[in-house]
Amino acid sequence: METGRSNEINLVKGKKVYFASDQHFGAPNEKDSKIREKKFINFLDCIKGDCQVLFLLGDLFDFWHEYKTVVPKGFVRILGKLAELSDMGIVLYFFTGNHDLWMRDYLQKELSIILYTNEQEFDINHKKFFIAHGDGLGPGDKSYKTMKKIFTNPLARWLFQWLHPDIGVTLGNYFSRKNKLISGEEDIKFLGEDNEWLIVFSKEKLKDKKIDYFIYGHRHLPMDLPIGEQKQSHYVNLGDWISYFTYAVFDGESLKLLTYNDN
Repeated sequence: METGRSNEINLVKGKKVYFASDQHFGAPNEKDSKIREKKFINFLDCIKGDCQVLFLLGDLFDFWHEYKTVVPKGFVRILGKLAELSDMGIVLYFFTGNHDLWMRDYLQKELSIILYTNEQEFDINHKKFFIAHGDGLGPGDKSYKTMKKIFTNPLARWLFQWLHPDIGVTLGNYFSRKNKLISGEEDIKFLGEDNEWLIVFSKEKLKDKKIDYFIYGHRHLPMDLPIGEQKQSHYVNLGDWISYFTYAVFDGESLKLLTYNDN
C-alpha cells in the first residue's frame, strides 16, 4: 500500500543503499529454507553498519497471505533481524512480488516497513532509479498477467480469506512450490536483449524520460547491462537467494551487483 511519501533519498556520508530480492523463504522445505535464512541474516548483519536504506524487491517469502488476525507461521529470525535494522534507523522498503502479493499491513505495523504494490521511481543522490519486482511488466506473459488480475481481485481475496488458515496457507505453499521460478531452472539462460521483456520495457521507458538505473527482481538471473542509445542507463536484475545469493549496493555515485559469500 503506497504511502504518498517523497521518494527522494539523500545519503549521509559513508552510508549506502542495498537491494536484494527473491529469497523465497519457506521453499523448498523448512529445513533447507532455514539454511538460506541463516545466510541472509548473516548478510543483513554484515551490511547494517553502513546501510542507510534497504530495498527488498519481493518474494521474500515463497508464500505469504495475511488474514485479518493471522500471518503464516515461521520466519521469526528473518522478521526479528529486519526489526533490528528498522530500530537502528535503517529505512526499509518492500515491493510485493508474485509470491507474497497478498500482504496487508503486518510488516508496516510491526517493522515500520514501507510497502509498495507497484513500481516506483526514486531520486537517490540525484540519480534516477526505477524500482519494481518486475512481474507483469513489459510485453508478453499474458497467462501470468491474467492470473495476477485474478489473484489481486478484491472478490478473490475476500473469498480466500474465508478459508481456514491451515487450509489456505497449506494450499498456497503447495502451489507456490510447484512454480519453476523457485529453482530458477527457467532463468539460467540470457535470452538476448530483444527477448528479455524487462529490458524491452525499460528501453520503452527511456523514450519518455532519463532513468539511470532500472532495478528488478523476479527474473532470478543476476544481470547488470548498459542500455539506451548512449548505453548510459543500466538494467539490473538482482538474481536470487536460492542459487546466486546476489545483491546490489549503491554508494551514492555508482551501483555494483555483488555476490554474498559468508564462508
